Amino acid sequence: MNTNLKKGDNVQVITGDDKGKKGKILKLFPLTEKETFKIIIEGVNFVKRHTRPNKQAQQGGIIQREAPLAVSKVMLVCPRCNRPTKIGMKMLKDGKKSRMCKKCSEVF
Repeated sequence: MNTNLKKGDNVQVITGDDKGKKGKILKLFPLTEKETFKIIIEGVNFVKRHTRPNKQAQQGGIIQREAPLAVSKVMLVCPRCNRPTKIGMKMLKDGKKSRMCKKCSEVF
């Protein structure tokens, strides 16, 4: 499955506990045989992680960080109309394929 989302895109969560939250994509995880495509979004889907002190982190304790989220739970936010939208593909005059907002037809 090919996803049309890229690192740095702004997305909005459409289902789950963080429904309605917006954020930027920090990392994309490739599709594996047993799992769906996952992404990490800035400021969304926090989990608490108990860590021990080690050489990298001198102080142990409970750390909050973003956990991966399934790509099916998010929608791309159009930079022009600022609403979550489906993504269409459009051929430009120079022969390149580009992403397009289905609501306002903005090419980005």
